[in-house]
Amino acid sequence: MKRLSFFLLAGFLSVGAYAQQGLDALTEKTFQAEKEKSDKAITDEKSSVKPKTWLDRAKTYENIATQAIKLDSNAANVAYEAYQKVIELDKDKKSGGPGKMAKEAQEAMKGQPLFQAFMNSGIYKYQAKNFKDAATLMARAGEINPQDTTAALYAGIFSQNAEKPADAKASFERYIANGGKDVSVYTTLVSLYYQDKEIEKAIATIDKGLTVFPNNKDLNTQRTSILVTSGKMDDAVASLKDQLTKDPNNINNLLTLAGIYDGKLRDQSDELKKLKGDAKKGPNATKQLAEEKVVLKESQTELARLTARQKREPKNVDVKNQITRVKQMIADSQTKITGLEKEVQEQAQQSQAAGNQEQKLAELTKSVEETRGLVKDYYNKALQVDPNNFDANFNLGAAYFNEAIQIREQLGAMDMKEYQAKGKEIEGQVCGKFKQALPYFQKAKAAKDTDQDLNDNLTNLQNILKQFEDNKVVCIEAK
Repeated sequence: MKRLSFFLLAGFLSVGAYAQQGLDALTEKTFQAEKEKSDKAITDEKSSVKPKTWLDRAKTYENIATQAIKLDSNAANVAYEAYQKVIELDKDKKSGGPGKMAKEAQEAMKGQPLFQAFMNSGIYKYQAKNFKDAATLMARAGEINPQDTTAALYAGIFSQNAEKPADAKASFERYIANGGKDVSVYTTLVSLYYQDKEIEKAIATIDKGLTVFPNNKDLNTQRTSILVTSGKMDDAVASLKDQLTKDPNNINNLLTLAGIYDGKLRDQSDELKKLKGDAKKGPNATKQLAEEKVVLKESQTELARLTARQKREPKNVDVKNQITRVKQMIADSQTKITGLEKEVQEQAQQSQAAGNQEQKLAELTKSVEETRGLVKDYYNKALQVDPNNFDANFNLGAAYFNEAIQIREQLGAMDMKEYQAKGKEIEGQVCGKFKQALPYFQKAKAAKDTDQDLNDNLTNLQNILKQFEDNKVVCIEAK
């Protein structure tokens, strides 16, 4: 997961309003004395009930938090609690509402000095790697000044380090809503949503970021990656094509788009293979059913003949044994016929639900060819940008190699008559596709000689082409 953890660490050390300033001995001694005086005053029975005691304490610790944090890293919280105590103690005698000092405390709790106190304390805790307290302090700073982008940003970073992703998301959202314009916040927030499987929020955050940074490559890349990994392929394709209209030579986008179509091609090819298998299965089952019914009828005829003979020869043991065997054959046929009838019925229902199977085969075959064309097109476009790109060369070679294997499957399905009619032509097409794969594998090897998959494929391909050459097959190369 992407983190902003130490993203602004150098900045923290130089933020003038919030950073720890060096103290001379006299100033430090003065702060220490005021601190001790305040600590003693709240333990005194008389002074501890006076609003003035707590108002002075709030201001003392507020100053410590902003100017002498080393004296008390918890100074901002002490100041905050002291202001609350003032509001609790100081009531107007007539109205019962807040008194003068209580009103002053209420204003102070929304003021810049206390905001700075919490900012400084949060940064101090962060630098000490106390991420949990740092996040809490920075969140309080954000409550004091909810429109401030710096507090929201730091609160998000600190919450990440404190392993509080929900708080981090809320803080980064506030940063963006307040007009913050750091693209790293958008990409980090997207990662937080994505890791929690909040895909729609992740995409919405990217889209929001792209309105501010319309040409940012990181956001566009992130968007595509999330769409692909979450299965939103159509949206991913649309996003990539949109990016390519702006940057047609972006090789990563070209390769990603080619890869998406490559995956789609594999799925379509598997579906086409299954559909072809189902198309063959149906007629075979019908044929087997008809043949089995003939077997049953013949067995029943034979049983009738044997039964008549048994009446004539009741003591003939051989006839009796034949009748037993034929009855078993009849029972077996009836069981087989029941199964085949069910299979034929299921196929008929599937065929009816799927519509015209021949039409579906034709449509899917056309889709496979269109997708295969897109795969080759985008890999070729990538090679126009970088002719030596390993991925583009390897995958384009694999595309031709796999196409050759698919065409070769036609040969296995042919009977002798079909093979004599067009087998040689199909063999030539297979050889042609394998031959087209060769130069791409060779270029990929020149780019990365150590890839084992490539080396295995290349060796296998060279052996296949040698067999075609030995068998004097004329390779037919098509697009």
